[in-house]
Amino acid sequence: MRSAVATDPGRRRRHNEDAFVCDPPLFAIADGMGGAQAGEVASGLAAAVLSESGGEGLGQDRVASLIQEANRRVFQRANEDAAASGMGTTMTVALVDASTGSIAIGHVGDSRAYRVRDGSLEQLTDDHSLVGELVRSGKLSEAEAESHPQRSVITRAVGTEPEVDVDTFTVQAEPGDLYLLCSDGLTDMIPDREILALVDVDDLDGAARALVDGANAGGGEDNITVVLFALEPGVDEAGVAAGETARMPAAQDPAADEEDTLSGLDPIPAVDTAVVPAAAIAEHLERAEAEAARPSPRRSILPLLLLVLLIVAIALLAIWGLSR
Repeated sequence: MRSAVATDPGRRRRHNEDAFVCDPPLFAIADGMGGAQAGEVASGLAAAVLSESGGEGLGQDRVASLIQEANRRVFQRANEDAAASGMGTTMTVALVDASTGSIAIGHVGDSRAYRVRDGSLEQLTDDHSLVGELVRSGKLSEAEAESHPQRSVITRAVGTEPEVDVDTFTVQAEPGDLYLLCSDGLTDMIPDREILALVDVDDLDGAARALVDGANAGGGEDNITVVLFALEPGVDEAGVAAGETARMPAAQDPAADEEDTLSGLDPIPAVDTAVVPAAAIAEHLERAEAEAARPSPRRSILPLLLLVLLIVAIALLAIWGLSR
């Protein structure tokens, strides 16, 4: 198994609220939110759960239980610490079973998991976001979603509620596959076709750096984190090289905080992620559709006004005729 990781605060944020795990056979992305430094706390707590797991257990149930434990810890901290109230994090986890070549994936939020196979890029996870719901319902096109002003509204997050609904599924890896986990700081800045063009299967470290550089070149409006891994044929679990363990990356590096990433940019504030439950969004859409289908008062009165005007015109015509 080969793996690589790269992370960067981006060009508009001073702190990195992303955390990652690159510790084969476990890989993950957590994109924190909550204002001030609460986002860093949320993603760090979520990543710590994975780093403490010890690699015990495999499959979807294991992935789901890890994310549920992360949800419990983040929610508890948010309720005990007023400064962290309302914080949460996205979480996308991949757990590889090297003996079978299967990969169990768990997902909450709008971070993503991709697979590169035979020169094509496939998004494996569904975004738990407002625009994601609109695209899946046919109310918004993929092109419209890329520039939608509310693309930062997500419908599910780790730590904002006592329980969280986790998407889990398993994919079967094939020789030559490459898997990418990334925060939305990458996907909001560059389209899928450019992501595919920047991925070099033979140089994962270079590919990870190129993806981060591409997102910064596209505007760097958010923290950017990418985790890449590929399964090599003929390597069993005992031969898997250890990667980087879960941690809070660049944001804890004093040099990273001092780096001037904002010079020369217009003072446009970064848009913070907001969580709105999917049920509330569905209710809003249904209400909007009902309002659109209901005829407006002006439209319903118009035929009556036309009838009155017609009657008046006929009466005036009759009076004029009688006077002649």
